Parts: sequence; structure tokens; C-alpha cells
Amino acid sequence: MKKLSLLIALVTATPALAASQNPFSGDFWTLTNTNLIVLLGFLVFVGILIWKKVPALLGKMLDDRAAGIKSDLDEARALRDEAQSILASYERKQREVQDQADAIVAQAKKDAELAAEKAKEDIKTSIQRRLAAAEDQIAAAEAAAIRDVRNAAITVAIGAASDIITKQMTAADANTLIETSITEVGEKLH
Repeated sequence: MKKLSLLIALVTATPALAASQNPFSGDFWTLTNTNLIVLLGFLVFVGILIWKKVPALLGKMLDDRAAGIKSDLDEARALRDEAQSILASYERKQREVQDQADAIVAQAKKDAELAAEKAKEDIKTSIQRRLAAAEDQIAAAEAAAIRDVRNAAITVAIGAASDIITKQMTAADANTLIETSITEVGEKLH
């Protein structure tokens, strides 16, 4: 510390010594010389700073500041690590939820396909049953010519309804339509 103070004094005193006057001449060492007064004042100022231990205080302040910055950096690193772990946790949860959603969608598709197949089979069975009932009525009504015409129209209507039902209607609509058609056919034949 003393070497540093001496070095500072010598470096700062250099402009005063570099003045136009020779420092070893008698004129430089008089109190009327402003360069000497400035040099002495500066040396006294530096001496007071050293005596009051200002460089040590500045060093301590800088060390405290560095320690504060280091603790802030450590805290920031800890917060970043915590944030990264939370982010990883949320990403993992998001993947799990996405996997569950995909599984639910896949199961729903399978269930829908099974329900559609079952509905098709139910419609086929229902249509076959209804067709059998209609054929029985047609066979009983073959005696009369009017009944033959009506029976032929019914057969064509049932075939067209069957095509429309299988192509455009849902299972519930198809069942309702078939039941309505059979009721109307029954009313017209009796």
C-alpha cells in the first residue's frame, strides 16, 4: 500500500517537477512558487487519504460490492436453475397430457368404428326382418290386381329407402324411417 502511495505521489508530482523551473534551484523551493504549493497541497491531500485509510476503505467497498454482485449472480443462477427445472417439469407434464389425449382420441376412434359397425349390422338385421315381413304381406296380397300394383310399389319404395338409409342416414334415423314406412304399408294393405 505504501509503495502504491509513493508511486501515485511521484506520478502526480511529475507535472510539477517538469515545470520550467529547475527543482533543485533556489527559486523552486520558495513559498512564492505556485508549483511547489500545488505539489505540497497534493502531497498533503494524498497523505491525508492514506492516513485516513481511504485506499483500504475503497478496497473494502469494492470487495463488498464484488461480494454483493457474486451473491446476486449466485442467486440468479439458482433462480435460473429452478426455472429450468420447472420448465422441464411442465414440458414433461405437457408430454404426458398430450400422450393421454392421443390415447383418448385413439380409443374414441375405435369406439366410434365399433359403434358404426354395430349400427350397420343392426340396420341390416332390421331391414332383413322388415323385408321378410313385407314379403309375407306381399305374398298374401297377390290375389288382387290392385294389391299387386301396390305390392310392387312398396317393394320399389323399400329398396329405394334401403339405399338412402344405408348411404345417408344414421342408425337412429334409419330405424325411425323404417318403422314409419312399415306402418304406412300396413295401413294401405288393410
